[in-house]
Amino acid sequence: MSGDDRHRARGVPRQAAGPGFGLSVARAPESAGAGGPDPTPDASARPAPAVLSLDEYARGVESGDRAVLGRAISLVESNRPEHRAMADRLVDRLLPRTGGAVRVGITGVPGAGKSTFIERMGTMLTASGLRVAVLAVDPSSEVTGGSILGDKTRMPRLSADARAFIRPSPTGGALGGVARHTREALLLCEAAGFDVVLVETVGVGQSETVVADMTDFFIAVMIAGAGDELQGIKRGLLELVDLIAVNKADGDNTARAAAAAREYAAVLRLVGRRDGGAEPVVLACSALTGAGVGEVWEAARSRVEGMRASGRLAERRREQELRWMHALAGERLRRLAFGSPEVAEATAKAEEDVRAGRLRPGEAAGKIVRAVLARMRAAKEDGP
Repeated sequence: MSGDDRHRARGVPRQAAGPGFGLSVARAPESAGAGGPDPTPDASARPAPAVLSLDEYARGVESGDRAVLGRAISLVESNRPEHRAMADRLVDRLLPRTGGAVRVGITGVPGAGKSTFIERMGTMLTASGLRVAVLAVDPSSEVTGGSILGDKTRMPRLSADARAFIRPSPTGGALGGVARHTREALLLCEAAGFDVVLVETVGVGQSETVVADMTDFFIAVMIAGAGDELQGIKRGLLELVDLIAVNKADGDNTARAAAAAREYAAVLRLVGRRDGGAEPVVLACSALTGAGVGEVWEAARSRVEGMRASGRLAERRREQELRWMHALAGERLRRLAFGSPEVAEATAKAEEDVRAGRLRPGEAAGKIVRAVLARMRAAKEDGP
């Protein structure tokens, strides 16, 4: 079935795809319980998973096998050259099956209840028969490279939902906290038959721009009652956002959330969209009670449906693909240049000289560039 056919069939419930890979962390195995075997055996006793072929990856993703989907996303996240080569072939092979999902980016200020909002929206969508994938980008430490990968614990109900798939991905220090291969992971989720893909950003630096550039609709989750609301949102984000959801509109905070929504709406009318798109929407909601979350989804769904009908969605995605092409070319050139021992040695020496004060940064950068050019000339002379 093509992406558009899946999109038109979005309201039809689907058979859940096998036992819950990853998302079934909240469920014990059927054999567990009183008198049952230990549900968490020693990891060292588990056999290593068999290496999958390209055909096995493709068939598994196409059939909606979440275990294979998880392994396929790990493949596209890998930095090993042999994995990257297979990942590129896998994405190319599955591209005809992509494009049918609604792609929604979600960002938010700290403390806005973004994870609770995503869980509420996700469970609402799965209850209506849709299949939902959440690509929750996890911040990596700039010092150790480690990440928390705690998105499943932050969304326990959605994690246990058979119609959902949550994939926390470490950023690896990529721009603005967005994992380098989140776009490829999004395409794999579409090829696996998910109707909605929610991409959560850590909400720092330029990550909002990157997420907006891979999704159809961009939501910023905000809150009221935290001082001057307008200090919690940057002008650049105002130019990108399609909808501001003022969360925690419940209890004693309901009136304050409504007032904040009016203030955001007034400012948005003055700013305008960077891409000349439709005027953003501002809605108050409560992820805690669910009030207003359905209206947020309906605003996203109707906007994307309108863009699809007018041809604007296809145009927007083509523009996104062009920018993706440039980003991939830059990444591959960087890998090609800095992957050689000669350039790595020149880079390490330049770093040492800058730290010791022997070279200015500009001079050191020049040495690295000359090493890269020398490596490229040598590769050309070696030839096929």
